[in-house]
Amino acid sequence: MKVFADQLPAALAKKLPKAVIVAGDEPLQHRDACDAVRAAARQAGIEEREVLDVEPNFAWGRLLETASNLSLFASNKLLELRLGNQKLGQEGTKALAQYADMMDGSDDLLLISMGKVDAKQQKSAWFKAIDKQGIFVPVWPVDASRLGYWLRDRASHHGLQIDLEAARLLGERTEGNLLAADQELQKLALIYPANTRLNVEHIAQGVEDSTRFDVFNLADACLKGEPSRASRIVNGLKSEGVEAPIVLWALTRELRTLLSLHQHLDQGQSFEHACKTQKPMIFDKRRPSYQKAISRLSMKRLHKLL
Repeated sequence: MKVFADQLPAALAKKLPKAVIVAGDEPLQHRDACDAVRAAARQAGIEEREVLDVEPNFAWGRLLETASNLSLFASNKLLELRLGNQKLGQEGTKALAQYADMMDGSDDLLLISMGKVDAKQQKSAWFKAIDKQGIFVPVWPVDASRLGYWLRDRASHHGLQIDLEAARLLGERTEGNLLAADQELQKLALIYPANTRLNVEHIAQGVEDSTRFDVFNLADACLKGEPSRASRIVNGLKSEGVEAPIVLWALTRELRTLLSLHQHLDQGQSFEHACKTQKPMIFDKRRPSYQKAISRLSMKRLHKLL
């Protein structure tokens, strides 16, 4: 059963499931969802907790062994399987499918925390089997158009109120980073009395502009096709006295990388392989930005920009 992150506490209060899958890349909502599951487990009297961190060459037999082991001190336990962005492989999918078969006769609660789950994974046998008896919580980044409203709701979580314009300014100053924005709200909750309505002046005075105006942020904004952000960073670089050749060096480097990626793709290589062959290698976290740029900029256009 799919349940969105903000609805999870209410769903857990109605009935504790056999399993919860929390999947996505946004750290604050991911953390909150996992914390909500742990709190619900404690509320249900589950005091024992075991954590399995899945790393390369993880022995999947440990999952079934841990699930089968009877505790001397408790009749049930919370079993956390932390996948991160690790791929399951055949052994992992088989172990999870076997675990799903065992769930009917178990009082344990399984919490699977993982990165983004694509449509193919959601159709897999293990996922459907666990989802049938549990809850699937997809964690998505908050869209820029909704960020102000989301922060307004989050402020109430810390005992504060916030005007919509102030919430938007907070989102801008933290560059849409929910974790950073939440930390700022926590600090403001220590400064101002409960139920204080925060306005633009409160945010302007109490929240530093955490945007780091550096050439790498500018390159990232250009790769993602974010002109307003790029313009703001350029203005920041000017005000900080960053020399133009440094900016040109960073942008030229990215243009050459994009050209190299195009060439590898034209030779029939996969995008993942093309990223790995770059020097320095393009890490997983940055690959979506390059993929966006490649789909937007042809080789002809890149040569013109150079």
